[in-house]
Amino acid sequence: MSRDGKMQSHLQTNVAIIKNKKNDLPILRKCENNQLVSNAEIEEPPVFVPLHPFEELNEQEVIEIDPNLSVPEKVQKAVNAIAPPVEKLVDSMKPSFRRWTIMDYSRAYSSGVLTPLKVAQRFIAAVKESSTRPLPMAFFINCDSEDILRQAKESTLRYERGEPISALDGVPVAVKDEIDCSPYPTTGGTKWLHKFRTCQGDACCVMRLRSCGAILVGKTNMHELGAGTSGINPHYGTARNPYDSKRIAGGSSSGSAAVVSAGLCPVALGVDGGGSVRMPAALCGVVGLKPTFGRVPHEGVLPLNWTVGMVGILAGTIEDAFITYAAISGQPVPHSPTLPSPKEYYPLLKPTTPISGIRLAKYRKWFDDCRDEIKKCCSHALDQLHKQYGWETLEVTIPEIEVMRLAHYTTIASECHTALSPYLEKLDVAELGWDARVALGVYGSFSSQEYIKAQRIRNRQLQFHRKIFAKADVIVSPTIGVTAYEIFDDARETGELDYINGAALVRYSIAGNFLGLPTITIPVGYDKLGLPIGLQFIGRPWSEPTLIHVAHAMQALCISECGKPEVFYDLLKEN
Repeated sequence: MSRDGKMQSHLQTNVAIIKNKKNDLPILRKCENNQLVSNAEIEEPPVFVPLHPFEELNEQEVIEIDPNLSVPEKVQKAVNAIAPPVEKLVDSMKPSFRRWTIMDYSRAYSSGVLTPLKVAQRFIAAVKESSTRPLPMAFFINCDSEDILRQAKESTLRYERGEPISALDGVPVAVKDEIDCSPYPTTGGTKWLHKFRTCQGDACCVMRLRSCGAILVGKTNMHELGAGTSGINPHYGTARNPYDSKRIAGGSSSGSAAVVSAGLCPVALGVDGGGSVRMPAALCGVVGLKPTFGRVPHEGVLPLNWTVGMVGILAGTIEDAFITYAAISGQPVPHSPTLPSPKEYYPLLKPTTPISGIRLAKYRKWFDDCRDEIKKCCSHALDQLHKQYGWETLEVTIPEIEVMRLAHYTTIASECHTALSPYLEKLDVAELGWDARVALGVYGSFSSQEYIKAQRIRNRQLQFHRKIFAKADVIVSPTIGVTAYEIFDDARETGELDYINGAALVRYSIAGNFLGLPTITIPVGYDKLGLPIGLQFIGRPWSEPTLIHVAHAMQALCISECGKPEVFYDLLKEN
């Protein structure tokens, strides 16, 4: 519901919510007008899965990675590609504030200044403090102190022997509660899903982080079933924004963004099905990376949206996102993919000489469809890129953006309802938040005809975007159309459907998910209330190295202005 109590249709069609007598879930009755997907006449055949064949992109300043390397070896390759050490670059910029990085943790442990056990103890105390504040931060759904201390003791012993596994050894990493991570149940932000689907062990991405020695510190809070953009969860509390605890952290990977923003972890994992990594990252002032569809294995992730969802990374810096990407990316061995396994390249990040000749595609009408403060901030960031590096901005048109948004919604809704349908007959509706009840009703309302047409629109949009990428290296836009808005007390108790703000938050996210394109968001400034603003870059399939290069160059221009959150925990302090 919007603030005035009126239902705003996410599909921009007249709707009537009625009750399904069989299971008392609300369902959607659609009228015949304004059905942009239903009434579309499309010649293109459907594309059901956005799996892109690998092609050599001839990217600048990259190294090819041997697919037979172990995960710790890949992490070391990424560390070697970051030169000089991160803190020298940051110190030279003299920032007013910065978050501790993976390499800060690694150096603190290797030098003996701190141990993983000491950091784990500080982490546990910080989580407890965050939960007892007048406005509880609700970062985690599940956090097991004994398991964290066990991992930290093992890591401490490895450092004492001089045998850390990798730069990630002893580094706290949080995991969205949509991803399997032992010993925790995987709830998907619900009070019931884990009763039907038990966690059998670690997801592939978690297993890889664990193999590097990372300390998996718990399951972060999220919007129930990933079905919203605010992160407000009536069951586990609302994960709050560290920059203003009265405001949303964004969804659905709300807790993962918030713990990174608040300094509890340098990185966290999320899942991005409709901007669910990038939106909260932008709202909380951190980096959010969604790789190309298929780049990160999805074994052990809740199958809520299997053709638009991707495991993504939330991090304090581009370097930390890159190191974590190196750990979790690449196909498992053995595997039998539909297409040959794509090659992996890593960017060689140089602090003073970014790659040259980058062409940024900008669709002005779309770019400007946000609050004035966001438009001005993001436009200023583009001007800086041109002034400092000579990068060119090309004016383009992206046709039928609204149709693509509706087709994506049809797809993600249909996939989620299909995934959950075996459980809905057994489900007590009282276990659902009110917003999730409405969402599931909407999700079950789409016909096979609408789903097929949505996949034909996917093909059509892929062709539009290929033409843009024939002229440009990346597409640039704001990440979000509004900054973090306030949390209302009634929403905390029931969940929230705010389709006005929700549409503004999701406005720039769809192509990355629907078309399987890699995307990244980088913080570039703040509004007049001190709330973060993010700039998004969308790349060609498999162009993560170029995206990381571009975001790294943008970070270098903005990092000196990084503002400290209202809620922040310094786990590496020396006293």
